[in-house]
Parts: sequence; C-alpha cells; structure tokens
Amino acid sequence: MNVVIGGDGSLTGANLFRQEWGSLLDELLSTGKITADQRQKYGVLHIAGMVGSIDNDFCGTDMTIGTDSALHRIIEAIDAIVSTAYSHQRTFIMEVMGRHCGYLAVVAGLCAEADHIFIPEDPPKNDWPKRYLALVAGLASEADFIFIPEEPAVVNWPLVLCDKILQERNAGQRLNIIIVAEGAIDRDGNPITAELVRKTVVEQLNQDTRITVLGHVQRGGNPSAFDRVLGCRMGAEAVMALMEAKEDTIPCVVSLDGNQAIRVPLMECVERTQAVAKAMAEKNWDLAVQLRGRSFARNLETYKMLTRLKPPKESFDAEGRPVEGFTMAVMHIGAPACGMNAAVRSFVRNCIYRGDTVLGIHDGVEGLIAGNIKKMEWSDVTGWVGQGGAFLGTKRTLPEGKFAKIASKLNEFKIQGLLIIGGGQLADQRANFPEFCIPLVVIPSTISNNVPGTEFSLGCDTGLNEITEICDRIRQSAQGTKRRVFVIETMGGYCGYLATVAGLAGGSDAAYIYEEKFSIKDLQQDVYHMASKMAEGVQRGLILRNEKASENYNTEFIYRLYSEEGKGLFSTRMNVLGHMQQGGSPTPFDRNMGTKMAAKCVEWMVDQIKANRQPDGTIRAAGAESACLLGLVRRQYSFTPVRELIAETNFDQRIPKHQWWLKLRPLLRILAKHDSTYEEEGMYITVEEEMQSDAAVL
Repeated sequence: MNVVIGGDGSLTGANLFRQEWGSLLDELLSTGKITADQRQKYGVLHIAGMVGSIDNDFCGTDMTIGTDSALHRIIEAIDAIVSTAYSHQRTFIMEVMGRHCGYLAVVAGLCAEADHIFIPEDPPKNDWPKRYLALVAGLASEADFIFIPEEPAVVNWPLVLCDKILQERNAGQRLNIIIVAEGAIDRDGNPITAELVRKTVVEQLNQDTRITVLGHVQRGGNPSAFDRVLGCRMGAEAVMALMEAKEDTIPCVVSLDGNQAIRVPLMECVERTQAVAKAMAEKNWDLAVQLRGRSFARNLETYKMLTRLKPPKESFDAEGRPVEGFTMAVMHIGAPACGMNAAVRSFVRNCIYRGDTVLGIHDGVEGLIAGNIKKMEWSDVTGWVGQGGAFLGTKRTLPEGKFAKIASKLNEFKIQGLLIIGGGQLADQRANFPEFCIPLVVIPSTISNNVPGTEFSLGCDTGLNEITEICDRIRQSAQGTKRRVFVIETMGGYCGYLATVAGLAGGSDAAYIYEEKFSIKDLQQDVYHMASKMAEGVQRGLILRNEKASENYNTEFIYRLYSEEGKGLFSTRMNVLGHMQQGGSPTPFDRNMGTKMAAKCVEWMVDQIKANRQPDGTIRAAGAESACLLGLVRRQYSFTPVRELIAETNFDQRIPKHQWWLKLRPLLRILAKHDSTYEEEGMYITVEEEMQSDAAVL
C-alpha cells in the first residue's frame, strides 16, 4: 500500500509505478531476492493520493492541502500594505504564485477588495465597443453630453485598466490594489507581468505605483486551522480507502467537495488537469474555467460581479433593458463575528449595481425599532471586507415581544426584502403582521457554528484560527519547561464545534464537550493516559474544554484534577480564552464565504420579490420558500425554509440535532493515541459525475 502526497506529476508517477509493480516483482523473483510466496502476497500495489499544492491547480478537489495557508500569507501581506497606504494615493501591485492556475489571485482579489486581477485561465478581453469608451470618458470628465458611436473598436487591456482606476480615483478612492498571478497572460498568450502593469499605470496615469512580489513567503508560516483539519481528514480517508481496496480497485485521489471527503479516480483527475492546459493552449478560456471546477468558477463569477464598473444612472439587465429598483435592507442579529462586514459589502454593492436602494439597519433589533436606518452608498462599504467585528452594529437582543414595533418600521421605510446576518426569526409572525410578508433570508453568523441548516456559519473559521494560534503560542511558551499540561476553555455555548475542531487542528490530547457526555471515570482515564505519554517522552499536553461541557466538571475542576493526579509527573496551567476568540482579522475563508453568500442572497431576494409582487406593486410573500436560511450543506450552498429547520433544532441548548463534525471526534482520539474507531461518511464518484454536478450549479 502506498499513499502519495503531491501534484499531478507525483500522482502520475505513482500510478506508473503501480502499473510496473508486477514486472518489478517478477524481476526480483527471477534474481532470488524475494520468494514465490512473497511475490504472491505482495502482488498488487494499492495507491491512494492526496493533493498538496498551494496553487490549488489539481482538478477534482475544491481545495488542495496548503492552499488555505498560502491565502493566509497573501491576505496578511495585503492587509499590512493597505493599513499604511491610505496616507498616499498609490497603486499597489501584488504578484502571487500561480504559474498555471489563478485560484490564489482570484480568491485574494475577493478577500482584499482588489480592483483588478490577472490570471491565466481568464485573460482580459481585447475587444471593447467605442460606446463603452465614450461613456467612460464622459463620466470621468462629467461631460454634459456624451456622443456614443455604434461601430466597434479594438482596445487593449491597459486602457481598460487605466480607465477603471481613473473612475475609482475620481470617486474618492485613494488606494488601488492589483493582483497578478505569475502565470498571467493576455488572449494572445503574451505574459502580463507585474512590471508591465506598473509601467502601464505610471505612463498612462502618472501615479505612484509599487510592486510587491510575495514569492516563497506564500509557502511558509504555520498552517491554517483549515489545512490542519483537511490534512487529518484526508489522511484518515486515504487509510480507509487502502484498507477497503481489492485487487481490481482503481487508484483514487482523496478530494474535498464542499465539506465532503470524496474519492475520485486518480488518472481521471490527472487527465482533467491536463485538459485545462490543453484548453488554455487552444485559447478556449470558458472551457478552462469550467474544467477548474465549481469552486473556481463560482469565485471568479463573484469577483467579476463585485468589481464591475458602476452604470451612470440606472442599471441594465443582460438584454440592455433598465432594471427596476427595489428597496432592500440589511441588519445584524446576535453576537459579532468576523465576515459580517464582508457580507454587508457584497450585498450593498450587488444591490446598488442592479439599481436597488439599500438601507443599513444599525444596532440590530433595537436600532430597527429606534429607526436607526440609513441609506448605504457604494463608497460607504469601501475597505469593509478585511475588517473584523460588525460596522453596522449588532446586539444580542432578539425580536421576541417586539414584532409590532418591527412591523411598523418595515412599513415606514417601505422595505421590500430583508437580509439578516446572524440569526433571528421573523417569518413565524406573518399571520399576525402582513409587513413580514416580504422575502427574508438569513446568513448564519456565529463563531460557535451552532446554526441548523448549514455546516459552517460565518465567523467560525476565524474563531477556530484564533484558538489554534493561541494554543500554538501557549505550547511554545513552555518550550523550555519539562512535562506541562495546559487546560484551555473555549467558547461555543452548548456547541462543542470549536473545542473539537481546534483540538484536532492543535493536536490536543482530549476535548470535552456537552454533546459527548463524560464522567469522573473518563476524566481519570484521560489523566492516566496523559501520565503514560509523559513517561514515553512527550513534554507538553493540551486539554480543551467547551465552556458549557458540564455544569459540575467545569474548567477549574478539570485543572485541579490534573494538577492533583499529575503531581510528580507533570505541572498544569489553566487558560480561559474569552472574547479574544471573536476578534482578529477575518480569515480568507470567512471573507470569501460572506462575499459569496451575500451575492447569492441578492439574486434569491430579487427572484422572490418578482414572484410575489401583486398587481398594485406591493409584495405579498407568504410561502415558506420566501423565508430561508442560506447554508453550506455537504456539497453545495442551499436555501432552506426556516420553517423546515424547526424540527432540526434543539431549542433548549440552541444547537442542531445533527452535527456533522461529531464524526471527527473518533479521529481526534485516534491521533491522541486513544483506543477508538473512525469512519467518515464518504463517497466515491467519477469525474464525469462531478462535472455534471458542476454544470448544474454553473
């Protein structure tokens, strides 16, 4: 059996080795180096692959091991530049890795509000109509009359780039970010380098322009929590694939599809990856993007939506007809979580581009009742995507008992659609208040990840990374100390997601949660297990406990138990992480998810408004399908009616009745050298099935 971690070259070589395995054994047998029994016993070589590549350039998986960590390095660098650059009117050009794949550039562009990106799969178009140029020139000069010719003209990408930067500067933007993948090309196959872009901006606009080449910085640093957990899950799935392999089993690659570990045929993935290069060589750019997969195409589409040049006065649909504007509103309910600001920015700009009016409701339910509602403009949300917290303000106040006042404000401001980022239920009052009969959609946002209808809530990845980084620092603080155990309390209410997944990412020895009951006997066994590992040479231990894991076995109790039972064997320290888990800068995962979710909510809300508009122009959305929660479920984003989620909710503890991450608990114990068994509900699919799924989503 053989597990191979690498790119398409390594996996192709491993498969070739497997094909030649029989002849190699025959050669060893003929020379007497192995026996006939050994030839029979080891006659078949089974292979399972895992893809390790920061470029995310392997088809068949949404994410390769290392990509998320590289995105962390890129975003950290851009954030550092942005925070000091607003005092100057400058253009910054960031060159990121990606010789053949633009994934890092696309997602970094989404997460850093980049004004322009250059990637190899989707080169800039050269054919632009003169009507577009005339319109841009007229807007830039504030002309009273604009002559729009009908004949086409050929314009290169430098002119389009400079026109866009000029418009943004005229709108008051002081900083421009351009991201260039190292393999970026134009439609003729000519390289587009960072230096070429800099020269273009300087010569055309005479602007101070700087280049930063990140280089191998993207490959370094501590792995993100996402990559740590991804590696653990894929490694376990690879072992299971090998254990289940039979003589005729096709070699597979363990991949990630949405949030699901799947197995796909190795060589089919390699061939599809090579097909991308072929499509690019043939200048079939649409096919190249599609072959990259659903995740890549979705990210690229969202980026393009958010960076479109604003229409002058009104919006147009694909056929050139004016779009009728609606009045949308956005608000927060619940505790702050990183990614909220990114979602608001995406929602506001997508609505404004359509021609809609967007109302920002400040301070949650209390602000709505007080009428703290303001119209939001395009520039109001500039710079929001990378900021933690919630600029609109949020409070834990729930709408219960205040429905009449809320209905009054919805009517007063003529709100036709409402986006709630966080949590909250208004749809169940539609029978009592017709003002609630508007499209309502919730983007779940909480670091606890305890919302039914989604496997990830906005903010939970940032919270998880904060815990993981803190645990790393705490363990590092004991570098010169022999045999020390740290007991750390995490947030989460009654949900043990943070403690469990942070334990898996941080290599903890145990993680105590409410969902998995434990007794004093279990605690004693864990103490003895810790003592035995210390005797084997382990120097540091890590114990995580969810804040409400047990009413009586609290963090202080567990700390004292380990302190007492570990006398003479190890020392114990206790840490309560508290609200620092809600802080920090949003991770690329949360920035990306918030941005994409909000964009989807705009499309959904417009469709619902049109479907439920009455002849008199009022909105009457009373069906369950018009009040939904948008979540990531297994392999895709889906809108689930809030009414259907009631049966899936444990209201006493405010947690879902079914939680996917509980399947990771046995893996956590196995990696901590406990006796346990692990089995994740995986799938084996062909690349054709995956491509059909991609096409349906696209």
